[in-house]
Amino acid sequence: MRRLRLYLLAHQGGTAVIEFAILTPVYLLMLTGMLAYGIYFGAAHALQQLAADAARTAIAGLDEAERNLLVSDYLSRNAAAYMLIDPARIEHDIGDSPSDPNQYVVRLTYDATHLPIWNLYPPLPLPSSTLAYGATIRRGGI
Repeated sequence: MRRLRLYLLAHQGGTAVIEFAILTPVYLLMLTGMLAYGIYFGAAHALQQLAADAARTAIAGLDEAERNLLVSDYLSRNAAAYMLIDPARIEHDIGDSPSDPNQYVVRLTYDATHLPIWNLYPPLPLPSSTLAYGATIRRGGI
């Protein structure tokens, strides 16, 4: 019996399996966390780019009403083309800046509650469920 006990203590064939069993859940948690945060940051970047592109379209407008129409039309036709963005979840505030009428402002808010980041383990620190980005562009020719 003593020989068998010494043999089992000296045999290390199962250590890799034990290490794998301990580290795999930690690795999978980190991997899913990185993917979920990556999707969240991708949606944030897409929203910021959408705001900048929409502000650029305002340059072609002659007055505030035409600029608003151009930007609203751009947002409704192109928001779905931005990856990870659901156009139905976007709200916008557009128009000339109240503090400087020579600047045109586009502010977008996005409800990000449908993204997979909210399915992560609850004690993890999570960002805001509402993304808000804006872009300002100076009117040309003035």
